[in-house]
Amino acid sequence: MASHPEAGGEERRTGAGHKQLQVVVVTPEKTLLDETVDFVALPLYDGELGVLPGRAPLIGRLGYGELRTKQEETVHRYYVDGGFAQVRDNVVTVLTNRALTTDAIDPTAAARELEQAREKLARSDLEFAEKQKAVARGRAMLRVRKR
Repeated sequence: MASHPEAGGEERRTGAGHKQLQVVVVTPEKTLLDETVDFVALPLYDGELGVLPGRAPLIGRLGYGELRTKQEETVHRYYVDGGFAQVRDNVVTVLTNRALTTDAIDPTAAARELEQAREKLARSDLEFAEKQKAVARGRAMLRVRKR
């Protein structure tokens, strides 16, 4: 694990002096990801946010969707299920209830969950909101898996 800037004031750089980001994705069960990358794309609740080194600090609410990292020419994709993200001192920290690699997504199960969510009857505003969340989750999982 790379040292965090707060610990010693160091900046992460490649051999060419290129700054990088440390990205950490944490769920209640485990730390899914902790690596140094060139770029991170976060699925915020109101759109996607791209983060490059030197980004101003922020805290954002995550939506359901794809978190992408890029290291040189390699792109990795993950599904995140809401939560929060913090960007500070070239460290991107993601706290989410669920995060999956694309390989861990079962497309059949995701399609089944989406269909069940669509068929569910909503008798109140709360039930309607829960139905909409379930549909958004299912769609996002399938979209991440297909890429």
